[in-house]
Amino acid sequence: MAVSKGKYGKINFHGRKWSTLELSKIIMALVLALGFSMLLALRFFSPPESSDPNLPDRLASVRRKAVESEGLGKRGEQWVEVISWEPRAFIYHNFLSKEECLYLISLAKPRMVKSTVIDSETGKSMDSRVRTSSGMFLSRGQDRIIRNIEKRIADFTFIPIEHGEGLQILHYEVGQKYDAHHDYFVDEYNIKKGSQRMATLLMYLSDVEEGGETVFPAAKGNFSSVPWWNELSECGKGGLSVKPKMGDALLFWSMKPDASLDPTSLHGACPVIKGNKWSCTKWMHVNKYS
Repeated sequence: MAVSKGKYGKINFHGRKWSTLELSKIIMALVLALGFSMLLALRFFSPPESSDPNLPDRLASVRRKAVESEGLGKRGEQWVEVISWEPRAFIYHNFLSKEECLYLISLAKPRMVKSTVIDSETGKSMDSRVRTSSGMFLSRGQDRIIRNIEKRIADFTFIPIEHGEGLQILHYEVGQKYDAHHDYFVDEYNIKKGSQRMATLLMYLSDVEEGGETVFPAAKGNFSSVPWWNELSECGKGGLSVKPKMGDALLFWSMKPDASLDPTSLHGACPVIKGNKWSCTKWMHVNKYS
């Protein structure tokens, strides 16, 4: 393997010239991704602490003692469930308390507007039929409750708070949805402005009677093996799906451990068939986000 430093801060690696900035970004993404995997194993992958019959009988389920964390209200039993390795996806049960969910909804209700998507050519927001929900953004660290939630996110993902965007609250009424898409950027404008998105934490703020699942149509694995398969809508059965449950958080990675973009992270929000869906999204970046 030949590696040599070229002119103008570039390095020749296997016949291609890489800038030191490009290499530093890749190395940082690798360190964060591998560090998360190792710490997750050390922190969560331990034998169950008891023979509680309520503990789900799943090989991918991991139970952990609730960690003391400041916040509004009281959270239920917390445990992490691995649902996929392609893409890497985990459910943190009872990540938020009921009181925190209702608080976030109350902050958002007066300020909801039609959701938009990013134009891949200009990097600007635009209206689109592929996304029919309403939403709004909270400022990062805008109050004590938000700061506590953001710290909890950083503790779980091992990604510093400064690398995350502000929380986005979303509301889906009956028939509303978000077609399958990737969270990572493919346009230069957004990559330069805020760096590449590497992971997403999706927090469910309400239960949904029917529909509204988060579906990964390109995920690899046996979709029908999930215990909630028979409760899914037809859209939900189109891939690996997660049913919304108040307080649960779904973490998935848009980048692989080698820092390449992961096409299997393609995901969407199925149409709500009955009820209402409230959720909260946190996008995390390779570099600091400002």
